Amino acid sequence: MAGPHRTVAEIARECSVDPAEAMIDLALETDFERFFVHPVANEMQDDVLEMMRHPRAVVTFSDSGAHVSQIIDSSLQPHLLSHWVRQRQVFSLEHAVHMLTLVPATLWGFADRGLVREGFAADLVVFDPETILPRCLRSLTTSRPVPGGSCSARGIAATVVNGEVLLRDGKHTGALPGRLLRGPLARPR
Repeated sequence: MAGPHRTVAEIARECSVDPAEAMIDLALETDFERFFVHPVANEMQDDVLEMMRHPRAVVTFSDSGAHVSQIIDSSLQPHLLSHWVRQRQVFSLEHAVHMLTLVPATLWGFADRGLVREGFAADLVVFDPETILPRCLRSLTTSRPVPGGSCSARGIAATVVNGEVLLRDGKHTGALPGRLLRGPLARPR
């Protein structure tokens, strides 16, 4: 099965050049503003859906940019909400929020997170389900570099950490209410 993007190798074959030369030519065409996508896995959307529906799947992760040479864009959550909930309608909004909150909190041993409940940490993301979208997806379609090196999502009004607004409309409020969390299985450092 072929992926949804033309590969550098395909373009190189069409131009009868080496893939490295094709990549350089593509970058030069846009004065190095070309954005190359290097999917590591999960390019086949039907396969992704099958994995996400598996009862033992945990649909969340991120190292949020721990790789200097790569963008790790933390876009999985807004992609789930925009693509799989709003566009494809294969998950209800409630089920998707459950997948992104209570499921990982429970599996990682954070007994005071994942629900809006008295006594729980007030960590919330206030978003519009009609407009949420990973910003990186929009940036890829314009062939422009990601603004400010960031891949923040569109449609998020606020991020609340421990009951304090950390981000409002994508701008930091100056509050620093977060703290490092280690699950019960983490090794002491």
